[in-house]
Amino acid sequence: MRAIGIDPGTAITGWGVVDLAPGGQDLEVVAYGVVTTPAKTPFPRRLKTIYDELTTIIAKYQPDTSAVEMLFFSRNTTTALSVGHGRGVAMLALANADLSLAEYKPLEIKQAIVGYGGADKGQVQRMVKLLLNLDEIPKPDDAADALAVAICHLHSARWRALEDN
Repeated sequence: MRAIGIDPGTAITGWGVVDLAPGGQDLEVVAYGVVTTPAKTPFPRRLKTIYDELTTIIAKYQPDTSAVEMLFFSRNTTTALSVGHGRGVAMLALANADLSLAEYKPLEIKQAIVGYGGADKGQVQRMVKLLLNLDEIPKPDDAADALAVAICHLHSARWRALEDN
């Protein structure tokens, strides 16, 4: 099974594609990166860039399923709204590719990757490196976060499959 994970944003949207080998044990990174949009670009153009680049990535890597990190914010509602727009555009690209879509809270992703919902960003990144047998922590952080979303989804899909049997 191949999953694409998305860490949404408007300035930077992280993406990561991960394969789960038959038997459901081994994970392999296929590709990862970020979509960036310059701050001075008009907002609708930034959203179009995110949509277009994710559409190209989806077509290139042909994932079987997808997952997006849920929006979390504490105080800055302006930032939350902006990120929400980017998240919506990413979800539209995934939906237009007819991919099943799961959404995970940051706590769920940390729990799936590290085993502890209160893990910090560094702990998650180090576990992504270990789980994918990489030489280095994926950079930038948004790409590592997107890989964590994909890994979380593949682990969750594996557990759902076991429950269904």
